[in-house]
Amino acid sequence: MQSKISNIKSIFDSNALWLSMVIGVLFYRWLTPLAPVLPWLIFFMLFFTFCKIDPRDLRLRRWHWLVLSIQLILSGLTYYALMFFTGNPILAQGLMLCFIMPTATAAPIIAGKLGGSIQNLTTFTLLSNFATAIVVPAFFPIVNPTAGMTFWSAFWLILRHIAPLLLGPFFAAWLVRISYNYYQKKKYSPSLLGEGRGEAPTFVLSKQMAQVPFYLWVASIIVLTATVTETVVANYQLQITNMIILIIGSFIACLLQFGVGKWIGYKMPAPSKGKDYEDVLINPAAAPKNMEEVSSITAGQAFGQKNTSLGVWMAQIYLNPLSALGAAAYIIWQNLFNSAQLAHAAHKK
Repeated sequence: MQSKISNIKSIFDSNALWLSMVIGVLFYRWLTPLAPVLPWLIFFMLFFTFCKIDPRDLRLRRWHWLVLSIQLILSGLTYYALMFFTGNPILAQGLMLCFIMPTATAAPIIAGKLGGSIQNLTTFTLLSNFATAIVVPAFFPIVNPTAGMTFWSAFWLILRHIAPLLLGPFFAAWLVRISYNYYQKKKYSPSLLGEGRGEAPTFVLSKQMAQVPFYLWVASIIVLTATVTETVVANYQLQITNMIILIIGSFIACLLQFGVGKWIGYKMPAPSKGKDYEDVLINPAAAPKNMEEVSSITAGQAFGQKNTSLGVWMAQIYLNPLSALGAAAYIIWQNLFNSAQLAHAAHKK
């Protein structure tokens, strides 16, 4: 019985992402009212993810800077190349979004299930999102001068959009860890219990709780897909040619970024953390002795898995709203790609 339940769970985990997208598309009329719940899903998803790691183990790696630099360069090159060859701002802005969007807040969850480093990817997620908050207000007024925003007003608007969802759960998880460790240290104090009672246990998330972020992410994908579907149905009257180009272009951008990220990670392997690196509760599927594979998975998710909800929002605020279809299509491709990766990892396991 236990084996059957385990097999069912494995099948569900491998197919959860594309199933959640199908549910979001088919039932978007009924699911869209749940949109206000999305920030809370993301908050608690990140809270449980950050509870798995010790903030002191977050380190900047060489591949962080290389991936970030290539991401920003490709964003600018894509926009100017498409404007030069097509003169179509919708296409140029829509495909530029596919590159400039920062790393998704849920990327460490998928990386952990695939065997990547949650610590290194969390570090890059913070770096990528705050770099976007600086670069976008400087670049988008050049792309679309009609938006009429100053750098500081745009910077504050983006920062206000992403900071609470990144820093809020980060510091909440850190506070829980510090409080728990302090309590256990006092409880196991030699002066209270006498010598030889052993060391105080440190904070570790239980195996059951360690799985919670993934299922919160599945729920958030359902709601996010529903809201994007409603936006596309209600507001987009694109020419069929532009729509096809944005859909195909976002597919190419998705494969390119996942592929380049994996290659960079393989060429620049980086340790995940210190003494607890082999803890399966921290990196559930990791193969820590194969550093190249771990880094390849991590950098691939860092480059390829995007904060698409932020991309759609930025298009609607700063750019031609029709360009948001590029980010909307990217949602489909990246989750199909992640579904394939999860299925492959489950088959190997």
